Amino acid sequence: MQIGLVYPQTEYPTDPAAVRDYAQAAEALGYTHVLAYDHILGANPDRPGGWSGPYTFRDPFMEPFLLFTWMAAVAPRLGFITGILILPQRETTLVAKQAAVLDVLCGGRLRLGVGTGWNEVEYMAAGYDFHTRGKRQEEQVELLKLLWTQELVTFKGRWHDIPDAGLNPLPVQRPIPVWFGGHADAVLRRVARLGDGWLPGFRTAEAAAGHLDTLDRYLAEHGRGRAAIGIEPRLHWGTGDLDALGRALEGWRAAGATHISLNTMGSGFRTAEEHLNAIRQFSGEFLASG
Repeated sequence: MQIGLVYPQTEYPTDPAAVRDYAQAAEALGYTHVLAYDHILGANPDRPGGWSGPYTFRDPFMEPFLLFTWMAAVAPRLGFITGILILPQRETTLVAKQAAVLDVLCGGRLRLGVGTGWNEVEYMAAGYDFHTRGKRQEEQVELLKLLWTQELVTFKGRWHDIPDAGLNPLPVQRPIPVWFGGHADAVLRRVARLGDGWLPGFRTAEAAAGHLDTLDRYLAEHGRGRAAIGIEPRLHWGTGDLDALGRALEGWRAAGATHISLNTMGSGFRTAEEHLNAIRQFSGEFLASG
């Protein structure tokens, strides 16, 4: 099992030196990869008509492709995964280009985690239809895989029309692995049909058991088994109870998780050093046995 970190960007300094220090600490401590969330815009909760959600305009979010490019330059062994990139509110060929170049610059260590998101305000601002985001994402993934594996692509779909054109450079990985985040039934079906991996939101393997069974059924419908995909849940630091974290880690390992990421956000930390201390403690306890 590969053990990585969720970059705590809503609680972490945004200056380049702090980002460098985090990436280099992660690499030195033996973590294999960094996962980063994605939000382009934060809404004002006091906007006309009201609004509610876990993040607002006050929460900082580093753009994942740019964040990972900087990290790759200062921590050359780290892998990266967007967890998740809200794909349907982005232009597809630009995502293909950004991901391909990042994959080249990091030596083929990128996984693209995608999802449909929940914040309609972002879709309105980006100019995309919130209500067709699921179907649009499916077409986007199909097109991304073509763009990453063929020098020239001709494609005509509901949302895309490419007349014999292609990316240069192509990525190292052909194609870049695409992982789907979420636990709705439609997400599990996308994982089974299109995905290289699943990013579940459950805190324990026990809570995910029913969804894992459902995923197995959907995979079988497409002639695939669970060994054909990766699974990456998140561990939540919380109070730093290492015994509880160890039990959750082993539960996911037994359930077949291939990767896992430690999330230190939401633990009451106020400084970068507190986040770094937590990942040091976890590394000292668990990474030696990996």
